This record gives sequence, C-alpha cells and structure tokens, in this order.
Amino acid sequence: MKHSIIKKIESGQLKVGMYIHALGGDWMSHPFVRSRFLISSDDEIRKIIDAGIPDVDIDTGRGLDAKDAPTRDEVKANIEQKIADIATQPPPRPVRLSFSEEVARAKQVKGEAQQLVATVMRDARLGKAIELSNVEPVVQNITDSILRNSGALIGLLRIKDKDDYTFLHSVSVCALMVAFCQSVGMEQKLIRQAGLGGLLHDTGKALIADEILNKPGRFTDEEFNIMKRHPQDGYDILVKIPSIGDIPLDITLHHHERMDGSGYPKKLPAKDISIMAQMASIVDVYDAITSDRCYHKGMPAAEALRKIYEWSDHHFNPMHVHAFIRCVGIYPVGTVVLLESGKVGVVMEPHETNLLAPKVKVFFNSKAYAHITPVIIDLSKPVGSGGGDRIISHESPEKWNIDPMNFLDLK
Repeated sequence: MKHSIIKKIESGQLKVGMYIHALGGDWMSHPFVRSRFLISSDDEIRKIIDAGIPDVDIDTGRGLDAKDAPTRDEVKANIEQKIADIATQPPPRPVRLSFSEEVARAKQVKGEAQQLVATVMRDARLGKAIELSNVEPVVQNITDSILRNSGALIGLLRIKDKDDYTFLHSVSVCALMVAFCQSVGMEQKLIRQAGLGGLLHDTGKALIADEILNKPGRFTDEEFNIMKRHPQDGYDILVKIPSIGDIPLDITLHHHERMDGSGYPKKLPAKDISIMAQMASIVDVYDAITSDRCYHKGMPAAEALRKIYEWSDHHFNPMHVHAFIRCVGIYPVGTVVLLESGKVGVVMEPHETNLLAPKVKVFFNSKAYAHITPVIIDLSKPVGSGGGDRIISHESPEKWNIDPMNFLDLK
C-alpha cells in the first residue's frame, strides 16, 4: 500500500477511485452509514454533492491522489493560526466576580435550570401548557450568573453525561446564547429573549421516542427524518404560549438552518435566516460536539472551535463565528494545555482581554515526565510574578488520563 497522506478537497473535485477518509460538513448532516469508503461510481459522488457535503478528506494511500490539494495537517495549521489571530482582538469582558466566587451560585443555577427543562419536556410530551412564568426567572438567573462571571456556569455546564444530555444541552445553549449576545453588545431585553430561545429550542424533542433520541449509533434515513421534525414540533408547541415572543420561536424553528441552504426544516437561504438563528446554530453545534453523547465522545473545546471555523465556509456566518470564538475564548475553562516550559495544566479562568493568556493550574512536567505540585500560573504576568510561560497547544484529557473538571472544584 502506498504511503497515506490525508488531503482535503471540495466535493466537486471527487473522482471515481478516490478513497473517502472523512466526510466534511456539519456534524450529523450526511446520510451515509459509512464515513470511509472507496468511490466506485459517479452516483456515489452525486449523492455526496446532493447531500450538501461541501468537502471531504481523501486518503491518497488507499485511492487516487489530488495533487494540488492541501494536506489535512496544512488545513488544520492554517485554521488554528487564523483562530489565534481572531483571539488577539477580544471584546470587552466585564467580570464582576472571580471564578471561584461565582461557582457556588452557578451550581445552584445549573440545578434549577436542569430541573426546569425536564419539567418543560415532560409537560410538552403530555400535551400540557408550558408556563412562561416558570421559565423566565430561570433565564434571568442564568443571565445574572453569566454577567457576574461567564466562565463559571459555562465551565460547569461542560460536565454532562449521556443520560442528562438532552436537558443540560438546553441549559448550555441558553447560557452560551446569553454570553454570546452580551459579548456583541446587545440590549438586555434581546439577550433575555435569546436566552429563552436557547432554553426552549429543543422542546420538540419531547415528542421523539427515547429509543431514537438516545440511539447509540447513526440514524437510519427514517429515524433522521423523525429527528428533523423537532424544530417544527417545538415551534408548534411554543407558539401556543401567550406572549412567547418572536425570538424564541425563531430560534426554535430555525436553529438547524445553514447558510448554504442545506439545513432543515425549511432549507432557508442565508438571506432568510435571522441573526439570532444564525448565532443559535453555532452555539447549538458547539455544545453538541463538545458533549459526550450515546454515539460519540465529545471533542475538546479548542478542537470544536476549529471545526466550526472550518464549517463557516459553508454552514455558518463567518462574522458570527469570529465573534463566538472571541466570546468563549480559544482555551475555554477546563481545556487541557501544554505550555512552552513543558508543563501540562488545566485552564482555570480566562483573561479579561488576552484570550491567549488565561490562568492555568499546572500539574505535570512533560519534560521530566513527572507529576508536580499543582500551582496556578497567570500567563498574562511576566516571569517572577507567577507567569512567564505560554500555551503551545491544547491536549486531550485522555492522553494525560485526567478529568480536567476535577481541577476546577466543579463536581
């Protein structure tokens, strides 16, 4: 077998005899049972293009080459550099309380919100009316926590297991939408409406059978079509609530629409997708791909941002993607990082203005391959003041056999 090189090409460049290593596009938008296979006919190429898959990775060791195409590593390095450039121009991030001061309150907010979403989903499944008066105070509590210190609640919401994903995903989308809207300077009334939309956006999933919702493998075409009903079902449930507002309805109905018209349920073109729905689509995918699910392991936040940046070529508004990266930071709380000194640590708290210089709790020296006494390093400070180091990469927690959340006192 020839030496394998993974290259990225546009779907229109595919030829019979090329070997698909990975299908590009959104994280669950294609109908293929396999993601690695040899292209054996023009019909397969047509199916890939018709499915709205904009690009693919090919393995040149197992099929035909595309000589001028960039390698996957070249694409990755280029995107990571662009993301780093975005992060050097962060928006103002007002922080009223430290991470440690806000954590206790954030835990309470998370618990209340999770319980509320469970109640909303149960009521929706039973056909009972959803009481907006019970939902709005929870959205306000989330908003207040994000305003005091966004890293605490958002970091806390990264802790999910596959059994409570459905409920906590809605809480996460709410919190991230609030933080996102605040970071771009929206007025408080719009922020609360965006948060309400985030909390209720998946209400339609209450009507999906658990065996489909929690299926530990790829959906059949029929199951995927059932899943794709949830935005419309959610809209139909929420529109019956008096004074619900247009923004939550818009987010619920359109958070799976895509800028290239490949989304659902309406396959809207970019010009017909509202700014709020465009923002919600980014937030929804970001939380989904960073969470452990019954059918996949969540990826590190930094890797997820790279994927979303890449998908912004087709599925997301690049301007909003840039703003979202500045909002959450390229090394969000809980990210495992390798420093230039060789130390390995966990990001504890983002810097207010320099997203490349968070506070990091180091616990291991990779050069000596030995554990060290955990200590917090402020990367924004010079040598001799508790700093003097810099991040060179994000790392997989599995590589170091740790649960980063154990370092954050979040459990």
